[in-house]
Amino acid sequence: MTHPHQHLILDKAQIEQKIKRMAFEIYEHNFEEQELVLAGIYEKGTILADMLATQLRSISPINVQLLTVKLNKVSPLEAPVKLEPESISIADKVVIIVDDVLNTGKTLAYTLNSFLPQNPKKVEIATLVNRHHTLYPVASTYTGFSLATTLREHVEVVLQDEVAAYLH
Repeated sequence: MTHPHQHLILDKAQIEQKIKRMAFEIYEHNFEEQELVLAGIYEKGTILADMLATQLRSISPINVQLLTVKLNKVSPLEAPVKLEPESISIADKVVIIVDDVLNTGKTLAYTLNSFLPQNPKKVEIATLVNRHHTLYPVASTYTGFSLATTLREHVEVVLQDEVAAYLH
């Protein structure tokens, strides 16, 4: 499934290595917590949150809960942000929002907006690839891979049949 102008920036082993390192960083920052909520932005952020949770559970005693965040990434104001399952409370808990690529920060800014009224103890952001083109005041607390690219270039993270990240 390669395109002629597509460059592999991360292969499966590198992505797994970065997720492992991010899990260690998350644990170091939050080792005093009993519980963490990883909120993955659907769909790729959800898969990454699940991968991070698996790593965190293997290296720490922290109880890790998973939330799925669903929103309209193109026009986020058209539909409310949905958090599933609704039974998970984030009040007074550390929440880490997980997404595959940090581009403009718009998706993360809207997601943050929906979390704040629920009064979390702390909110952090974990992204596999940080593009450094943020237009909103959103910074990634944990970054797997930093990439200086032009706005015309597109980063694609594939987490289904193959696991890789491409630039095209």
